[in-house]
Amino acid sequence: MVKRIICIAFVLLCCQQYLQAQKQSGNPVIDGWYADPEGVILNNQYWLYPTFSAKYREQVFLDAFSSTDMVNWKKHPRIIDTSIIKWAYMAMWAPAIIKKDNQYFLFFSANDIQSKKRNGVKDDNNGGIGIAVASKPEGPYKDYLGKPLINQFYNDAQPIDQFVFQDKDGEYYIMYGGWGRCNMAKLNKDFTALIPFPNGDIVKEITPKGYVEGPTMFIRKGTYYLMWSEGGWTNGSYKVAYARSNNIFGPFERETTILEADSTVATGAGHHSVMNIPGTDEWYIVYHRRPIPNLDRDHRVTCIDRLYFNADGSIQKVKMTFEGVKRELK
Repeated sequence: MVKRIICIAFVLLCCQQYLQAQKQSGNPVIDGWYADPEGVILNNQYWLYPTFSAKYREQVFLDAFSSTDMVNWKKHPRIIDTSIIKWAYMAMWAPAIIKKDNQYFLFFSANDIQSKKRNGVKDDNNGGIGIAVASKPEGPYKDYLGKPLINQFYNDAQPIDQFVFQDKDGEYYIMYGGWGRCNMAKLNKDFTALIPFPNGDIVKEITPKGYVEGPTMFIRKGTYYLMWSEGGWTNGSYKVAYARSNNIFGPFERETTILEADSTVATGAGHHSVMNIPGTDEWYIVYHRRPIPNLDRDHRVTCIDRLYFNADGSIQKVKMTFEGVKRELK
């Protein structure tokens, strides 16, 4: 009888531990192949805006996901696609969203333009960074400009992987860039154009050492943190590094890598964003990674883990988990 009671107690304990574990999000947090996730808090909800990870000719739409606890996610399919963005015909990716004046502006890359000239014949500017707009986070979205906002190779930076940032003074900036170059530009008040800097330049280059693509920025305790991806996005070498500065334009001196492959969890971890719970010093990193074994270039999944800081403000190495996170918004 005693043994039976002990067995029942053990089973109940295991069930309890299992149920507690299920309260975590688990990684990946959403089903399907998704990459380059933009994680934000909008209207007291968590939102994910990832790339649909597929071959470029199939990567012609964007989905969004919402949650109140990072555990249970609601899918909002095809919030935008190439039938809405008439100038885009393939490779829509790396969405970035920001709320302004009760509207939601969704920035995205499209068409993967490759150089100043295509086949040495004409300018290849049919693509770049575009904007869609909606009155709700889930859309429906419509093309805001009817053309790309940026489709030139300023400072030889491919116009991709944009991030939009509101500075301390309320001004809005866009940072972006592939091919190892990172630019920053100032947006005008209605997001229809870039405002030239006093010297007449459209953009400022802020490229830190080691930068490849995927910039993101946040402010913590008055300090600007610039983060980016290094390595190759098509393989397991992808990783995230960061720098700090007292100025939005830097200089940004590379400090260290904080997210990279872990042979016990996943490889190719990168192209991330960062969320801060309002009114707290609680931070999360939203990123994609490649499962082990990885069988395809586009097999990438979206994950969330905690982001911790040291007493001196430096960022601790991120521990990738299978358990994920949980945090209800109240």
